[in-house]
Amino acid sequence: MKLDFEQVREILPQKYPFLLIDEVIELDPGKRIVALKNITGNEQIFVGHFPKKAIFPGAYIIEAMAQAGILLWSGGQPSDKSFLFSSVKMRFLVPVVPGNQLIIELNMVKQVSIGGIVSAVAKVGDKIVSKGELTFAAM
Repeated sequence: MKLDFEQVREILPQKYPFLLIDEVIELDPGKRIVALKNITGNEQIFVGHFPKKAIFPGAYIIEAMAQAGILLWSGGQPSDKSFLFSSVKMRFLVPVVPGNQLIIELNMVKQVSIGGIVSAVAKVGDKIVSKGELTFAAM
């Protein structure tokens, strides 16, 4: 299953300027998702992070992963649930900068009615820029 930007926007509770998924290129509900975030130089965050060398914040990478997790958990369908982080374990290996396309890959480790655990990898091209695990609750 694939989701374009308009479909993603209808499903996710986050809205501009905090909607961080541009497209879903692969979705196997409850199992795996591959999503894209295009990093552009005109994003508001780059005014202050950092003025002399734009670097996409690690917290935003985690948030993009979390938004992909919502899409994965909900099977690409709208949900009336609210989603909250329970824990995050993440490593950042390479900076992400304007012009990059962030590829977010999540695999469901465990899913229950009240949340789940996903393994997460973010790449630019074939290079891993971040990897870890997210635990979240659906209320």
